[in-house]
Amino acid sequence: MGIIFKAVVLPLFLSSLLLSLVSSAPNDGLFRIGLKKVKLDPNNRVAAQLESKNVEALRASMRKYHLPANLEDSGDIDIVSLKNYLDAQYYGEIAIGTPPQTFTVIFDTGSANLWVPSSKCHFSVACYFHANYKSGKSSTYKKNGTSASIQYGTGAISGFYSNDNVQVGDIVVENQDFIEATSEPGLIFLAAKFDGLLGLGFQEISVGNAVPVWYNMIEQGLIKEPLFSFWLNRNAQEEEGGEIVFGGVDPNHFKGKHTYVPVMKKGYWQFDMGDVLIGGKPTGYCSRGCFAVADSGTSLLAGPTTVITMINQAIGAEGVVSQECKAVAQQYGQTIMNLLLAEARPDKVCSQIGLCTFDGTRSVSVGIESVVDKSNGKSSGILHDASCSACEMAVVWMKNQLGQNQTQDRILNYVNELCERMPSPMGQSAVDCGKLSSMPSVSFTIGGKVFELTPNEYILKVGEGPQAQCISGFTNIDIPPPRGPLWILGDIFMGRYHTVFDSGRMRVGFAEAV
Repeated sequence: MGIIFKAVVLPLFLSSLLLSLVSSAPNDGLFRIGLKKVKLDPNNRVAAQLESKNVEALRASMRKYHLPANLEDSGDIDIVSLKNYLDAQYYGEIAIGTPPQTFTVIFDTGSANLWVPSSKCHFSVACYFHANYKSGKSSTYKKNGTSASIQYGTGAISGFYSNDNVQVGDIVVENQDFIEATSEPGLIFLAAKFDGLLGLGFQEISVGNAVPVWYNMIEQGLIKEPLFSFWLNRNAQEEEGGEIVFGGVDPNHFKGKHTYVPVMKKGYWQFDMGDVLIGGKPTGYCSRGCFAVADSGTSLLAGPTTVITMINQAIGAEGVVSQECKAVAQQYGQTIMNLLLAEARPDKVCSQIGLCTFDGTRSVSVGIESVVDKSNGKSSGILHDASCSACEMAVVWMKNQLGQNQTQDRILNYVNELCERMPSPMGQSAVDCGKLSSMPSVSFTIGGKVFELTPNEYILKVGEGPQAQCISGFTNIDIPPPRGPLWILGDIFMGRYHTVFDSGRMRVGFAEAV
């Protein structure tokens, strides 16, 4: 699935899904895939965080388009309506085979394979609760048989490749390779409201080097313009959940012009991103640039722990106390402060105090031993990556506060507060629903423009009234240079900003959604 990891383990949801498809085929040459809204309730708090993959596990498992001037001017466009489950899963309907066998799938820009459960899946409980592909009932089925498997952070699917016609919206892609999943272990697939997944990333990340569906749409001349666009409806009061348009854009779903940034390399839809701002103030972490990926298969917004912790502190999110972070702050906080005040190079501070080594470009862990014990309120044992990482985060936090002319005491207290706000290993952080109006905006600089998210946009509210629970839409993921720092802009971001994936010009565009 895309590049994200599960923040929590899903509960067993066996209730049936509202599968009614909002199917519309107006005479504008577009094929729409609509999204269905499902009312949130407290029992679905965990599901509201349904992200769809563990970045590092996914990456370990892996190895042009033009915008039409006007929607009505382009006849070869396919629009697929999407359903929306808890603002966390956006899925639509496709069909495979002749006659067509229907499936609900996540349209995932963070992966590149199409897979659905197979009728030959006999030993995974999840397969019994989802639609199965039956090759024997399709006159256009072609045997392939090559084995395939995809490892995700919370589970894996495995099976074999087959070939058949695939219908997306009103167009039919012929001779499409896809995976028949014969094994879907884990609760994640059992509880999922979708049957399978249709990847919209580049072939370079396709398992088995299978040609993605959207490549074949272009190769077979099924769409006029080689691009697709997403509108994700975040209005919980509306029935329609959103749409994906193949071959163009729908001007009814955005205002103004798109800001485009070039795709850095084929694989994920990855681009350069500038600094992150909290309450309009720059964090400085990405002042020299970060990488970002637009990923429709990710529910939340993931980024480096350093900045996610700063955001959590600013919005009052309650995370897990990091003893290592607090120990480093207590033992070395003043020393780090003194070095920064002496204008030492920030990237060398942690190596200067012995918590990291410097390889010429960045600090790396050396694994030093602590000689203090927990009776003194300090950690003991071997401090490997944790101590080095904690030191590097403290440097960023202190440098940020020094830039705001804070006192030394205030800065040291701030670092300690951030240690308290560090997200849990599974990424979950909660906030007080009654304080949304006082929370700051969080903004991302893309293509020289600032894209803002307000609290109502980055907080997932589950339930109503006094029983409501609010979950931070920010979770942590750490990818070191040269591949990082990396941000995953998932549905929370794409819900606010209409997104165009233009591979003809190798670019991604964002405009305010309406």
